[in-house]
Amino acid sequence: MNMIQAINSALDITMARDPGVVVLGEDVGYFGGVFRATAGLQAKYGKTRVFDTPINECGIIGVAIGMGAYGMRPVPEIQFADYIYPGLDQLVSEAARLRYRSAGEFTAPITVRSPMGGGIFGGQTHSQSPEGIFTHVAGLKTVIPSTPYDAKGLLIAAIEDNDPVVFFEPKRLYNGPFNGYWDQPAQNWSQHPAGAVPSGYYRIPLGQANVVRAGEAVTILAYGTMVHVCVAVTAALGVDAEIIDLRTLVPLDIEAIEASVKKTGRCMVVHEATRTSGFGAELSALVQERCFYHLEAPVARVTGFDTPYPHSLEWAYFPGPVRIGEALKKLLKD
Repeated sequence: MNMIQAINSALDITMARDPGVVVLGEDVGYFGGVFRATAGLQAKYGKTRVFDTPINECGIIGVAIGMGAYGMRPVPEIQFADYIYPGLDQLVSEAARLRYRSAGEFTAPITVRSPMGGGIFGGQTHSQSPEGIFTHVAGLKTVIPSTPYDAKGLLIAAIEDNDPVVFFEPKRLYNGPFNGYWDQPAQNWSQHPAGAVPSGYYRIPLGQANVVRAGEAVTILAYGTMVHVCVAVTAALGVDAEIIDLRTLVPLDIEAIEASVKKTGRCMVVHEATRTSGFGAELSALVQERCFYHLEAPVARVTGFDTPYPHSLEWAYFPGPVRIGEALKKLLKD
């Protein structure tokens, strides 16, 4: 399966298992979503369980919260992460606070799906990575898969979770892994081990990182598209890096991070989002607090720039092989 098919399978399985699971969003019904992640679900489960909404992100998430409070498990789709901001107040002020504010009487078991990230020439309004905003909010969980196998298992776990989850899907990975070399032929998931996705039910618990590659020289913390770029760069440079795919930012598998950094003595954080107040800053602080006496060099960060995502300069903004490679060489010299 590719990632789109894996997500569709996760939705299909959870809807079959639980009649309280519903899918809503712009064009998710008859059209099957802009990326076809919900294709065929309305025909199978009907218009009352898979339905289109107006272009109103605040309303989409608000309705989902109400459904969740009454015992359902809605899965609203925000067509692009760039357009999630109108629904931010509902997520922050309502969904994230509902369990606390009601002393546990109500919960908001909603899973907000949304494609994120660049690499498709989407420009400033279709390429953003806003995950850091949501990790700041107590009461929200933030998930970002990097493979079809993880996407299905994590999405099932998110839908079954009793807390609100923001589930970001790196759109550059929908049809295949991306190594960061934009001028090379595209790959597809059929050639990747993580494309072998079981057709039945399975779940990956939230809060468990995945060691993609074991190594001794440096720990690289990444998620989403950047996992594959880091794998390609370290292989090209011959660096014995330990690459950790965080998979979930909140809850964070800090134990896996700490164990790795204490082993390697060096740490690099890579993400596509803007640098200032990006999630890499939190990771850097945690590594410094927990592993200070084991570090042999300052924690390095390779990120997007503090600018809107440019269209014409996409590959200058994207943390690709050149920038990651230069940072790695410097980190290993320090």
